[in-house]
Amino acid sequence: MSLPKLILTDIDGVWTDGGMYYDQTGNELKKFNTSDSAGVLFAKKLNIPVGIITGENTSIVSRRAEKLGIELLYQGISDKLEVVLHLCKELQIEVKDVAYIGDDIGDLEVLKTVGIAAAPKNAPTYIKKYAHFVTKKRGGEGAFREFVEKIISAELDIEKLI
Repeated sequence: MSLPKLILTDIDGVWTDGGMYYDQTGNELKKFNTSDSAGVLFAKKLNIPVGIITGENTSIVSRRAEKLGIELLYQGISDKLEVVLHLCKELQIEVKDVAYIGDDIGDLEVLKTVGIAAAPKNAPTYIKKYAHFVTKKRGGEGAFREFVEKIISAELDIEKLI
């Protein structure tokens, strides 16, 4: 497995536990695991762009992406593969050079198409069967970091990036 030229990820069910929490006034809340930010850091050290493609459209995800310096943010997306193919054309890379982690039906076509496909441990079996590997961690428990570390450590000593 060679290093990808682009790392893409879903959010709900990968960076979060997939739950949607609401307070008494109707505010939506999401819990992110801060260890996933190290996955972004490692990718940046290798000059590999990271992007988020999600079916949801929330300011919560926008704030998280901004905090981590993720400029490739696509929200409210029903056809994620279309975005992936657009990014490949824009970045002048092939779809086989893309790594993607997703956990549900909206991720299926992307998982079937990209060069490196992964799913978190708690994804449904019919999604995991299209992943090249399944993380040991569940979504919301550092699955994105594990995904990035696995990709990088297949080619490099990850400790040299620290």
